[in-house]
Amino acid sequence: MKLYVIAGESSGDLHAASLIRELRYLIPDIKVRGMGGKKLMAEGIELSQDYAGLNFMGFIEVLKNLPTILRLMKHIKTDILRWQPDAILLVDYPGFNLRMAEFCKNNGIRVFYYISPQLWAWKENRVKKIKKYVDEMLVILPFEEAFYARHGIRVHYVGHPLLDAIQHFKVSEKSVLHFDKPVIALLPGSRKGEVSAMLPVMLQAANAFKHHYEIVVAGAPSLPLSFYHSFLQDFPHVKLLENQTYALLNIAYAALVTSGTATLETALFNVPQVVCYKGSRISYEIAKRLIKVNYISLVNLILDKPVVKELIQHEFTVGAVQLELEHVLGKGRESMLRDYESLRQVLGNSGASIHAAETIASRLRS
Repeated sequence: MKLYVIAGESSGDLHAASLIRELRYLIPDIKVRGMGGKKLMAEGIELSQDYAGLNFMGFIEVLKNLPTILRLMKHIKTDILRWQPDAILLVDYPGFNLRMAEFCKNNGIRVFYYISPQLWAWKENRVKKIKKYVDEMLVILPFEEAFYARHGIRVHYVGHPLLDAIQHFKVSEKSVLHFDKPVIALLPGSRKGEVSAMLPVMLQAANAFKHHYEIVVAGAPSLPLSFYHSFLQDFPHVKLLENQTYALLNIAYAALVTSGTATLETALFNVPQVVCYKGSRISYEIAKRLIKVNYISLVNLILDKPVVKELIQHEFTVGAVQLELEHVLGKGRESMLRDYESLRQVLGNSGASIHAAETIASRLRS
């Protein structure tokens, strides 16, 4: 049995690795190959392509790097045809993976899609492509199952894999970070473009709290530490940790977080946060006209209310971030922590990786 997996960013790499770990318990002789990062490599998966440096943010950045993306797509298609897998597991990364779904289906390869594109937020017309080219959706948010079922697509709600990932971290982690003062964590993202846009403002805002708090930046595994040095040279007191985001969140008192999966991770570690986002003006104007939901952070989307403050585009200023950070460090803290408890109840129990692996194993054997 051969499974090809495509994960194009750090969160997908993490969740794909967890799923493959469980799948090997069910099908011990399964062979796995694909595109991913350090987490999949740690599971012994043979990578045809490391995604590092290939994860682009925003409409403009994607257009500028289109030749690179097309070359990558051609390379992966060639590798799939050469390896001839029984099925492909696509993990998030919709701009790339929906094209791969079409290619694989047209070549007689069964297609599973784990972690849905956010079609309920925008580009709902893509649902036609999923119905045509994806054999089964394995979704991680409670409301996604009804969305796909309404469109006549085979769908299975497995729960959210972050619950598994965080539980696995807490069980397996042997050491705990120690700082002299309470920690404000800065999570500026995992792509060069978003870190360049987010980190300077985060640093300036957090700097106002340096006398009472330790300020620590979470370095993404996909970026070299040297990339961060130019941002930190004027902030010698700020610490930088490489690939230790969970260890940092495990002891953080508050956080500034770039919108994305990290907002939910931060909430599940029970860390009050301010959510930040700023893209290019053109990308923002395009997205504003296309997005159909009221919030951008997963915490607010899942609970359907403004639990965490979202500072988006022109609202993302040093002054605004300082004001909101002061709020979550003080009187807004307890209310946010109560809402986090509601969030965990909505998401339910852990076990997404096991449930997804069981579904895939069942389909592969049928």
